[in-house]
Amino acid sequence: MASLHYLPPVKPSAVALGTLFTHTTNLAVMAPLFGESYQKAMNADSKQEWIKSKEAAKTATLWGSNVIGSGAQTYAIAALLTQTGVLTYKGAAYVGALIFAATSVPTVVSQLFQERRPAEYIAIRATAGLIETVGLSVFLTWWGIRPAHDLLR
Repeated sequence: MASLHYLPPVKPSAVALGTLFTHTTNLAVMAPLFGESYQKAMNADSKQEWIKSKEAAKTATLWGSNVIGSGAQTYAIAALLTQTGVLTYKGAAYVGALIFAATSVPTVVSQLFQERRPAEYIAIRATAGLIETVGLSVFLTWWGIRPAHDLLR
C-alpha cells in the first residue's frame, strides 16, 4: 500500500493560488459555455426552475470538476518543480514547456490533422494549455512552493 509520505510537500498557499490561477484560465476558455448557461438562467421563469434544470446540474458538475482538476494539476506541477529542484523562472518555464509538450501537443496535433478543427479553436486551446503549464510553473516559482519546514533543512 502506498504511503502519503512519498508525496512531495508543497506549500498549501501555492496549491490554493495555483488552483485559482488554473481555474480562472479554464473559465476563460469555457466562458461561452457558462455564458449560454447564464442566459438560460436569466430566461427561466424562476430561479428555482433553473436550479432544478439539467443545465444547472451540468454547469455545477463542470465547475466542480474544473476546480478539482485545477487543484490536482497545480499540486502535480508544484511537486515536479520541487522534486526537480527548480528555483529559477527559466527552469520553471522549461519544466512547464515539457509538461505542455507531454499533455497538450498530442491533442493539438490530433485536432489539427485528424479532427480538422478550426484554427482559432486550436489556437485558443493551445494558448490556454501554455498558460496552464508554463504560466502556472512560473507563477508557482514566483510564489514559492516549498513549505517553511523544508526551507530550514
